[in-house]
Amino acid sequence: MPYFNYVQALVVSFLFTLLVSPFVISFMKKEKIKQTILHYVENHTGKAGTPTMGGIIFLLSISIVGYIFFTGANTLAGVTLLVFLGYGITGFLDDFIKFKFKRNLGLRAYQKLLFQLAIAITIGFFVYNSEYLGGEIYIPFTSKTINIGWWIIPLTVLVFLASTNAVNLTDGLDGLASSTTMCYTISFVAILFVAISTKMDSASSILLMEYKNLITLGFVVIGAMLCFLIFNCFPAKIFMGDTGSLALGAFVACIGIFTKNMLYIPILGFMFVLSTLSVIIQVGYFKLTKKRVFLMAPLHHHFEKKGVHEVRITVVYSMITIMIGGISLLLEIII
Repeated sequence: MPYFNYVQALVVSFLFTLLVSPFVISFMKKEKIKQTILHYVENHTGKAGTPTMGGIIFLLSISIVGYIFFTGANTLAGVTLLVFLGYGITGFLDDFIKFKFKRNLGLRAYQKLLFQLAIAITIGFFVYNSEYLGGEIYIPFTSKTINIGWWIIPLTVLVFLASTNAVNLTDGLDGLASSTTMCYTISFVAILFVAISTKMDSASSILLMEYKNLITLGFVVIGAMLCFLIFNCFPAKIFMGDTGSLALGAFVACIGIFTKNMLYIPILGFMFVLSTLSVIIQVGYFKLTKKRVFLMAPLHHHFEKKGVHEVRITVVYSMITIMIGGISLLLEIII
């Protein structure tokens, strides 16, 4: 029966997203809430005027459908939804200011960072004081754990800041962030299935229910992303904006942190890491030498400049994420 519930959650999430999307797209067009294309991204000039803030679509579907399908103990899944919405609202404020005042800059960097830090620090203390989590972390591909005590608080903050900004940086091509996040979630959910059967033999029934609700939420996210891609793949009918990318980044962090598997985040989210590293390398090298390593950062724009079509880039990012997930799952099973 639990497996049927997971499939139901995915299907209902897909259908709910399918129902909501046309209304949101129509509203954004009517209100002229459109994407501003930065002048230095010449390849995307044809995308000017595409509706944005499409993250509202899956903020609604994931929150509502996820809540409907939670059963029993659902503290961790419930907090995940709250964090997901909190970061989504931060992104919404950023997008709204850009639209309202007709400028590329929304929230200032320090303002956005303060919002992100406030949520991340709160969750850091929640994790440390949680009866389910504390300072314990699983070591990937093993059944062993380490307990880092109160260091879990700054590590949680770091993971949130890194994940949300990494997904945000990856959101630069039609369908790139949504498809990569979907593949990341598929991989994580598969590993959680294995973890429940191999790592959690002595876990309480309450903790197992907490994990099952997180898995349910994972299926809801997969369903929503699968449907959102219908409207977000090339050529996109709507962009997710910071409203969506920050929320997805928060989910990426939560599902790792709340299952004690945060060390899996940079492994399964390797393409997010690559986006972030390319920006760090580009900025650092330019400040030192006044020269660039990449034609443009993040890395997906470098490939675009090299003449690779964005559909190919998106497919490759997704396939690499699934491939890493498959290898990780295999190692999780056999080691």
